[in-house]
Amino acid sequence: MALGADLSGFYALARREPGLAELAAKFKGVRPPRFPTIFEALANAIACQQLSLTVGIHLLNRLAARYGPRLATGTGAPGFPTPEALAGADPHELRPLGFSRAKAQALVGLAQRAVAGSVDLGALQLMDDGAAVAALSRLPGIGRWSAEYTLLRGLGRWHVLPGDDVGARNNLRRRFGLVAGAGYDEVKQLSQRWAPYGGLVYFHLLLESLGDQAGPK
Repeated sequence: MALGADLSGFYALARREPGLAELAAKFKGVRPPRFPTIFEALANAIACQQLSLTVGIHLLNRLAARYGPRLATGTGAPGFPTPEALAGADPHELRPLGFSRAKAQALVGLAQRAVAGSVDLGALQLMDDGAAVAALSRLPGIGRWSAEYTLLRGLGRWHVLPGDDVGARNNLRRRFGLVAGAGYDEVKQLSQRWAPYGGLVYFHLLLESLGDQAGPK
């Protein structure tokens, strides 16, 4: 998480748009979350593809329980599995955890590539958005949504709003009037009005949606 992120520019932008100002005030002080490694961001993207966030998190919790590191005492929640831990897994072992065959193969394959050095995830840091999306999309099981999600959550590129995210489209429609049936290009065009903070808007909308689902306390 970018605890030291300077969000003054985002709040200044938000003050100029009533809908965004209300949203920013509702979650004032929230910092943009980021996974500790690009591998973990990619694994999360694979797990959550075409699923609700809740279901995706359940899959990831089961994955961590099976393959994640634990304290020597054996107490506490497990950490997220390392590439080395998953590289030696048989994709069939992930099926009882709830992963589809394709997702299991993509996860194990990604881990094996990372361990073997045939994919350099660290090199993504030096690429611009287009080159990074192209490089990620060459990995089995990684499409445009997963690539942009990784830019946002793994590389900390807070300007990226994943344009294929169905939940984000619904949230944008509800609060900012995105037209029904809008696709990737329309989402990207709308997000430009919040540049370079489209990803921060994405996070705030997600928090609002999760709060609505939880209901009144």
